[in-house]
Parts: sequence; C-alpha cells; structure tokens
Amino acid sequence: MTLTLQATHALALLRRIAARHAPAVLASSFGAEDMVLIDLIGRHVLPIRVFTLDTGRLHEETYALIDRVRSHYGLTIAAHVPEPAALEAFVEENGVSPFYRSIELRKACCALRKTAPLARALAGKGAWITGLRRAQSVTRSDVGQEEFDAVHGIPKFNPLIDWSDADVWDYLRTHGVPYNPLHDRGFPSIGCAPCTRAVEAGEDIRAGRWWWEHPEHKECGLHRRPAAGVVRGAPVTHEEATS
Repeated sequence: MTLTLQATHALALLRRIAARHAPAVLASSFGAEDMVLIDLIGRHVLPIRVFTLDTGRLHEETYALIDRVRSHYGLTIAAHVPEPAALEAFVEENGVSPFYRSIELRKACCALRKTAPLARALAGKGAWITGLRRAQSVTRSDVGQEEFDAVHGIPKFNPLIDWSDADVWDYLRTHGVPYNPLHDRGFPSIGCAPCTRAVEAGEDIRAGRWWWEHPEHKECGLHRRPAAGVVRGAPVTHEEATS
C-alpha cells in the first residue's frame, strides 16, 4: 500500500470516528506517530480534540514541541496533570525518582502521573485515539485497529496500527510536519526524561524506555491488555476513503 493510500485510509477512519463517536479525543505524547495524527486532524480541521498527559517530568524538547504544535496548527492542547496532593504524598514517601528501584515503584509512579490523569481525560468522551503501532514492541504485537477499552468503557482506535517506522517518517518529511528533535538524537520513543534514553544501533525502538526492565514489562498502564472486542484491521468503506 502506498503512503498516499495509507494516509487516505487513516484520514477516513478519523472522519468516521469523529462522526460516530463524538466527542472523540487524541491522546498524544507528541512522538512521531502522534504527529502524523495531529497533522491529519489539524490540516483537515477534524472535530477531534487533542490532549496530553503532562507528568511534570517530560523533556524540555517535548514541552517546546507542544507549544509549536499549538501555534503551527492553531489547536488547543489540553494538558492533564497528576493530582497534586497524591503526587506530594508519593514523593514524600518514596523520593523524587524511585522508579529505578523496582518495577512496582515504577508502575506506581506511572499510575499516578499517567493512568489517573488519563482516566480524567477520557471521562465523558465517546472514543479515544492513539498512535500505537504493532511494530513498536512485543507488548503491542496483538493490538487491533479498533478495540473496546473495557477499563474506560469507550471505543479505542489505533489508525496507524500497521504503519512501519519508514511509513511514519516518510509522511512527516513529505508533509513538513514538526517533530521532536530528540528523534534526531537517537530517541525513537520518548516518554518522561528520567525514564527515556537514546538507543544504540540495532536495538529495539523501545529499548530506550525503562531500559533497566525486561521488554515484556515495558508498558506504563495506559494501554492495558487485553482489551475486549478487538477488531483487527477494521475495513474502511469506499465512501469513507473518498470522503
């Protein structure tokens, strides 16, 4: 499938989501995949809101990109943050960076800084959209294009699920889409600053995320598996693809 056709199908799916599942939202970490979706939403003025989870520990480059996206596309970006009292109690008990000490503490930090804010962000929404791709990691190899998220009680869509790394970057370069400069410094996957490093040649693209853990543990809880009602490669009608 050509890049143009892939983008056409992704756009058709986004239009279907916006029409059938309002209010729909894109959960964005402003990685390369998310920038493809933001560009499709922004350029085609789709009624899909964009939000991010501001953990308080993001890279400065990520914060700068968020501001650039706001001005470049004229989009409003909602930022959901950890609950202050809960965060203060967690840091007081465990320290500022306890996640290196155990998987349990790392997951507790992710739950506080990401999972709980995500639940607030999705409350009352009709569907959420992500930039998940099967090629990203072993934990995502069975993800469907369309799922029902039983945790939050709403449909979840992954329009780029079958895109390759090359597809993503071909799109960004073809359309002049702004992206995080950390990608040019060896960061294919970007999360919180203390938990993300550059990868070495030949390493998995998510090897720089929580690099002290085994690959099968490398999820923060935002995309809990399994989800109910997986629809792998849900078809797009001719009318949707050409609308």
